[in-house]
Amino acid sequence: MAKTNYQTIDEYHQAFDGEALERMQTIRKIINEAVPDAEESISYQIPCFKYNGYLIYYCAFPKHITLSHPYSGTFWEYFRKDLEGYKTSKAAIQIPMDKPLPEKLIKKIVTFRKEENEKTAMSNKK
Repeated sequence: MAKTNYQTIDEYHQAFDGEALERMQTIRKIINEAVPDAEESISYQIPCFKYNGYLIYYCAFPKHITLSHPYSGTFWEYFRKDLEGYKTSKAAIQIPMDKPLPEKLIKKIVTFRKEENEKTAMSNKK
């Protein structure tokens, strides 16, 4: 794999085309609409969004898009049913390219993460 040095999400997106690019642009739009104050950045050479800490990452592979973050136990319990049928790990959810992009689920995940980060930020201020 070629060494990369992406500085922006736009640079990351330029490395892709077709379905992968369209899906990432849709995910980016969902995140920006759900959390307008989120800061866009690159972390681990993939798109990252920050809002009161790290919010969510995404990246593209030939057969799937991955949404990642070291998700909490509360997150996994809350989304247990929603994520049935998706390949998951402690920190990743794979969305297959051969299935429709679950836009409502992505928005729900991002909104949940936003609320988690807000609660954490509030408790850290005490």
